[in-house]
Amino acid sequence: MTIVVVPYHQADLLPDGQIPLTLTGEFLVTRPDLPDGDVWTRMAGLHDAVADQVAAAVRTGGPTTVLSGDCLVAMAVLAGVQRAGTHPGMVWFDAHGDLHTLDTTTSGYLGGLSLRLVLGAHPERLAEPLRMQPVPEDRAVLVDARDLDPAEADYLASARVRRGTVARLDPADLPDGPLILHVDLDVIDPGELPGLLFPAPGGPAAADVVTAVHRVLATGRVVVLDIACPWHPTDETRVQQARTELLRALVSGQPDPGQPALKNR
Repeated sequence: MTIVVVPYHQADLLPDGQIPLTLTGEFLVTRPDLPDGDVWTRMAGLHDAVADQVAAAVRTGGPTTVLSGDCLVAMAVLAGVQRAGTHPGMVWFDAHGDLHTLDTTTSGYLGGLSLRLVLGAHPERLAEPLRMQPVPEDRAVLVDARDLDPAEADYLASARVRRGTVARLDPADLPDGPLILHVDLDVIDPGELPGLLFPAPGGPAAADVVTAVHRVLATGRVVVLDIACPWHPTDETRVQQARTELLRALVSGQPDPGQPALKNR
């Protein structure tokens, strides 16, 4: 398995250890020199490097996982899969819709645009620099989004994006063909996963999310498992251990046989 680690939130480098690296596989840690400019320019530079790594990993034909600090990296994952010659659908686990545009966002938080960018909004910001084609709405599934702003609910009312829940997710209802499985870990109830940047109460249990993820992976159609870890840094051993165990369960479900070597690219 190849695991591409993108230790960034937007274009800001995260502290060491915020994404636990205690899983099995070959790690490629992405820390490119970013161009000068605004956050969009810097993210485009970061995402271009990530897309190249994802494309190379996908071409090997082995399992590929991406770990990052936010959902915007899904743009890079999609661009990378497309560079490898595949045009996937998108299964998006998230407590939030991530369906805002620059015109509808009230907070200005760019992560709240992530899925809408994947679906084709504001192509000049990231899609065009990355040479990325948007995912058609009817090839996207939004799972367990329970914290929607009015503008996001209005969009979904007329969009062809499919909706689902962790508990009732049936692989038979997913889009045909290859898939990117995107999992924002805030889909899990914050009572089980403390320290989330944007906790949304009323979510599914961690074990149920792991089971649903494995159910999708078992189809054999997932090209990349893309996991966003939007949480605060912590020095609490209990919280660190819980995060590590969760990632291990999502990615492999196997005990950790030891720390793999890291490669900085």
